[in-house]
Amino acid sequence: MGTQSCGTILSELPVAFNISQNRTLEELKNYLDNQSILTLPDIIIIEADTKGECFNFIEQIKKNALWRELIIVLISTSHNKEWKARALQLKVHDFYILPFPIEHLIERLAFLVKFKLIKPTLSILENADVVYKLPLGKRLFDILVSTLGIILVSPILIITSILIRLDTKGPVLYKSKRVGTGYNIFDFYKFRSMRIDAERQLENLSELNLYKADADEENSGKKSVFVKLIDDPRITRIGNFIRRTSIDELPQLFNVIKGDMSLVGNRPLPLYEAEMLTSNEWSLRFMGPAGVTGLWQIKSRGKRDISERERKKFDNFYALKYSFWFDLEILIKTLPVILHKEKF
Repeated sequence: MGTQSCGTILSELPVAFNISQNRTLEELKNYLDNQSILTLPDIIIIEADTKGECFNFIEQIKKNALWRELIIVLISTSHNKEWKARALQLKVHDFYILPFPIEHLIERLAFLVKFKLIKPTLSILENADVVYKLPLGKRLFDILVSTLGIILVSPILIITSILIRLDTKGPVLYKSKRVGTGYNIFDFYKFRSMRIDAERQLENLSELNLYKADADEENSGKKSVFVKLIDDPRITRIGNFIRRTSIDELPQLFNVIKGDMSLVGNRPLPLYEAEMLTSNEWSLRFMGPAGVTGLWQIKSRGKRDISERERKKFDNFYALKYSFWFDLEILIKTLPVILHKEKF
């Protein structure tokens, strides 16, 4: 494992990590230049320098065919929003801010290596043959209810499509890649409720993230996994209405028909969220069905400040305990949640 200069941290890591320490970025580059595909380190830990040269070095790593799959962990001695944003842009695997418990880093490094061996990159998964089969009863229930639902709400689907087209330029449906059960990646459908440049604006709106405070309180140097913006300025006039009424979620019934999702399950995550898994605890949520609604939605009713840890517990509990009757209970309790949906 190569580093720029994290001597104290490295001295606390287990001997089994087989550490190789480099004091400068130039030394690290020379070290990597002399490695073969069989001797490259699994992980590189880099201490962020005041001039930000580490980011230029990371860019070089990403451009090198031999190095681009290396796991990169960045450590900073101070809070710097620009550095965190740059690290996210470069897809750095983790960004820690000193001080933090060394146990967190050890757990994270072990998980990253294990995750890399099993699922090297999420982009590769798009072409992977990863199949998850729902229990037959759950699948038949999904098809029956979704088909009936589409028939019943077809007038709403048509009217909403027309209103979105008249309100702003752009497609009626918003389609994005989501990570569902077993790390399967699929096209996720919603009615478009935001301006067409919404994705590009997300990075500049991190201060509005509902989960940001929770990540800061833990003082672990980790980015917030989930993203939910308060008073999101990217939402259109029609978008505000269809979000409050959950009409924007109706196209997901077609995802259910296709078999990408179930009516009840854990919400599928956008790629940028799924790529920031911080421990093997998070991976358990992907072992349950992906769903239109779920335990987290009904448990968070009326709570504006539900934490990441609480959401993880709900997702993991459902992945272990889901059943037909449990699904039916969640579906029944979802209706009042929709009727009293919070305005974020």
